[in-house]
Amino acid sequence: MPELLRVENICKHFDGTQALDGVSLSIEQGEVHALVGENGAGKSTLSKIIAGVVLPDSGEMLLEGAAVQLRNPLDAQRLGVGIIFQELDLFPHLSVAENLIVGNLASERGLFVDRRAMEEFCAPLLRQVGLHCSPHQLVAGLSLAQMQLVAIARALGMNARLLIMDEPTSSLSEDGAATLFQLIGKLKQSGVAIVYVSHKMDEIFRIADRISVLRDGRLIGTQLSGETFVGEIISMMVGRELKESEHRAGIEASSLLLRVRSLTTAKLNNISFDLHAGEVLGVAGLVGSGRSSLGAALFGLDAIVSGSIELRGKPFRPRSPAEALRSGLGLVPEDRKAQGLMMQMSILENSTFTVLDRFQAGRFVRLAEERRQAEEVHRRLRLKAASEDAAVSTLSGGNQQKVLLSRWLLADPEVLFLDDPARGIDIGAKHDIYEVLNQLAAAMKGILLVSSELPELLRCSDRILVLHDGESKGILTRGEATQERIMALATSVI
Repeated sequence: MPELLRVENICKHFDGTQALDGVSLSIEQGEVHALVGENGAGKSTLSKIIAGVVLPDSGEMLLEGAAVQLRNPLDAQRLGVGIIFQELDLFPHLSVAENLIVGNLASERGLFVDRRAMEEFCAPLLRQVGLHCSPHQLVAGLSLAQMQLVAIARALGMNARLLIMDEPTSSLSEDGAATLFQLIGKLKQSGVAIVYVSHKMDEIFRIADRISVLRDGRLIGTQLSGETFVGEIISMMVGRELKESEHRAGIEASSLLLRVRSLTTAKLNNISFDLHAGEVLGVAGLVGSGRSSLGAALFGLDAIVSGSIELRGKPFRPRSPAEALRSGLGLVPEDRKAQGLMMQMSILENSTFTVLDRFQAGRFVRLAEERRQAEEVHRRLRLKAASEDAAVSTLSGGNQQKVLLSRWLLADPEVLFLDDPARGIDIGAKHDIYEVLNQLAAAMKGILLVSSELPELLRCSDRILVLHDGESKGILTRGEATQERIMALATSVI
């Protein structure tokens, strides 16, 4: 296939960090070119440079053989380059239709808004991505998965010749992902090139023609997907051997840590389960099943209507997150930006603010001890950052997630609720987090693990609680649990 885009010797620094170091690669017309690597490898930076969002320090970009300089995203759009960001850049208080047309050169029709023309422009795009809602629906009222589809529809509406997709399925259900893959197939047939950034190896080998691997800002190599295999790509990504971590042996039923009976809130109905010290209890269910609501109830974010909770044999009914934390329960939320991190604060501040009293000496904070303990946890998690004082907003999504997890490792609660902690994280970082889970279980902590990926739940959990529409549909032991059995319960087929 003819070459559409070539980047040559692209370099970029951020605050002393070499994000890209002499990267060169080509994108052909009508191909899906996967871009993979660990968090912080430079994938998002390269994507943003191609889309005109970030300016390179040096290097050259050629579009159909002609040198181009992209000063902003509108320059890229005029040349047929679009991007779907991992962190969605939608306007929540505007309608779906307004989000689809804002900044879209293809939809400009004059000084005044023609609502009928706007609907005619948006309706086929919404049908194309399988989003069944009114164009006048406010984006703030949509689920995260629906917002992802709006972002995809907006990019498709820009008539792009090259479309960059940065973790496009991170918030999609299996049906939503299948719809996206069908779209990608149609776009390929029409000659559109796709740069597909993802950590999900099954997706990459399903749709990609070629795979380029970045590590520490450098291009390690490009492989035809039909001539390589997952193990080779992973080895290129991480530069080290990944050993499969075995889950620790099962625990004794006598070591009961958390007891929940008939828990009912506005979103949950009659939930009951036990969590033992040293156990990882998986929580499975489809979007809207109540997985996150369970964490909110245990952490004092959602009011408990009825039911009982016992922690270490004593009544536990938190009225606030502060009370839950004092009692020994922590929560790593699903949405790290909106619910977990202070993006303009430093890595150190985000990691330690829940345990600052530990470092106080009178009216002062023992800064050296604070930094020492934070750095120790960050080493355990293989956090990549130029400095402990760098703003969290400068980190990749996966490293931001590690900062959030480090906060709770420092707080050291007895029960930790992890809501999809590995979402959007590369395979090397996932192994690091799995190892930390094993270490926490070995230290006799109780872990509640929510995951959208069933293989992850099956790998990490001793037992799995399955939710559907706010109700418990059963608890499966490791021997009983299969993907088919979990999905049958999650969809209330049995």
